[in-house]
Amino acid sequence: MFKIRRIYDAIYPRNIRAIEQIEHIFLEQFPGTSAAKFEKIRDSLRFPVQNRQKVVIFVIEDFHETVQGFAVLSTLPGLDYGYLDYIASKAGERGGLGSSLYKRVREEAVEIGLKGILFECLPDATELCREEGLIEQNRSRLRFYENFGAFPIIGTKYETPVGPKDTCPPFIMYDDLGSGTPLRRAAARKAIKAILRTKYRDVCDDAYIKMVTDSFRDDPVKVREPRYVSGKLIGVRRSIKPDHQIALVVNRKHEIHHVRERGYVESPVRVKTILDELIRTDLFHEFAPKDQGMKVLSRIHDRGYLSYIRKACAAVGNGKSVYPYVFPIRNTSRPPKELEIRAGYYCIDTFTPLNANAYKAARSAVDSVLTAADLILEGRRAAYALIRPPGHHAERKAFGGFCYFNSAAAAAYRFAQYGRTAILDIDYHHGNGNQDIFYERADVLTISLHGDPRFAYPYFSGFRDERGSGEGKGYNINYPLPENVDGQKYLETLSRALNAVRRFKPRYLIVCLGLDTAKGDPTGTWLLRSGDFFRNGLHIGELKIPTLVVQEGGYDNRVLGVNARHFFTGFAEGAGLLRDADSGKAVDLPK
Repeated sequence: MFKIRRIYDAIYPRNIRAIEQIEHIFLEQFPGTSAAKFEKIRDSLRFPVQNRQKVVIFVIEDFHETVQGFAVLSTLPGLDYGYLDYIASKAGERGGLGSSLYKRVREEAVEIGLKGILFECLPDATELCREEGLIEQNRSRLRFYENFGAFPIIGTKYETPVGPKDTCPPFIMYDDLGSGTPLRRAAARKAIKAILRTKYRDVCDDAYIKMVTDSFRDDPVKVREPRYVSGKLIGVRRSIKPDHQIALVVNRKHEIHHVRERGYVESPVRVKTILDELIRTDLFHEFAPKDQGMKVLSRIHDRGYLSYIRKACAAVGNGKSVYPYVFPIRNTSRPPKELEIRAGYYCIDTFTPLNANAYKAARSAVDSVLTAADLILEGRRAAYALIRPPGHHAERKAFGGFCYFNSAAAAAYRFAQYGRTAILDIDYHHGNGNQDIFYERADVLTISLHGDPRFAYPYFSGFRDERGSGEGKGYNINYPLPENVDGQKYLETLSRALNAVRRFKPRYLIVCLGLDTAKGDPTGTWLLRSGDFFRNGLHIGELKIPTLVVQEGGYDNRVLGVNARHFFTGFAEGAGLLRDADSGKAVDLPK
């Protein structure tokens, strides 16, 4: 079994390993090229946009993470066309891998709005290639591409050798991606000029480039009639592509943390309610969480705090809960020795209990979120960590608001090692934990939309003038809102927050998804309905930033799942995950 994924950067360890394997295949399959040429591919990941040219790299891997093939697709500056720089698989691998890669390239081209792609293919004409051993191979490749509707452009001088010793000059191929859209002369000339200047600037002088581009005289350009295939061509897949599905990681161990006390709304049924609605869509692909250890947690939380939570939860008997009732604010340097009494030293409220399973469930939640973060780093466009207990109220050395460990902050810490990261908290309550942990950092932007702390939990943070300190000054933004907020008012504020995200230009985005902004939620006062969640998700998705969504609050189980489904349907639409490749219309999902 094989899977195809995008590579976003040359920083993440798994990507580094993949790039090393790509280089080996590159030098093996293109023996006339040099390692210096491969550096251009590597640089495209180090510097994602060069000369307004965006580069997308795919790898096809087995489940041992061994790269079997790769493809490099570039957009052409100022044009709705792309150029397939390279596509290759390991020597001896079966042809089906190349077909899978090319299909994925075409799907990506449609997804990012390209009208067609151009690429080179060695000729099958004996007057151009006199090496009999190559002719049959070239015919096989052209047969392969004809199946997809890609044909050589004819009537031009593209095949003109650059030097007298050059043999087998390539055809320039055009694939209209099944749309039937012809390539106009003006676009073709601009595209060919960009290709020659970018790929062959070391060997093609200006006179040669002008000669070739001027030879494109037909409008639209003409392509060769099929020689090897007849009948229906291979189209572009309409369904949601596997690597476009939202990676779903569920904390399946959450049920061990069940506080069976009246009024405790953070219950296990929340996860089931959401899952029951999500399975009605084709949006998600579930992955199992992996044990992540304590390394990241020890970076975002005080070690003494972590030790206390572990020991206190282990000391509580089964079926029992300990609630803070003494708060030693007068002398924080001398915390009480008794574990039960010391709870108030680390807790910000009186309704978040410590019990035998709180530590285990919270650890498992962090494992789930970090697993989802890793999937983003490996090339997924979006991931959703459906967890409980939540985490955004957990500060560096304090728990509360049903939160013990800050899962979103753990993901932000990991992401920030590879690029600027933004946390957008859209829970009804202020994300005081995110603010506390990153208040002095400039590489993590923290934004929170929430009920004004004069009436909403946690009451002591979330004020507008809390902007960060030191290097982090200006990188913490709070939007405290009044008690009565409808969908339109919320969307106006969210739009301001999204503009702040755009100005920050993060590589990664974390959304703390609180569904307690809904009308009727027992912990909130706002009036958002399912359509509002769709619109909010839509606008967040339109950022088109690799996004990790982390479940936080939301306690009205009558609407919890429906609102989650609407949010993700909107998000997927905004992010372009639901685009019908042929019609350009959104794919219908179950209502």
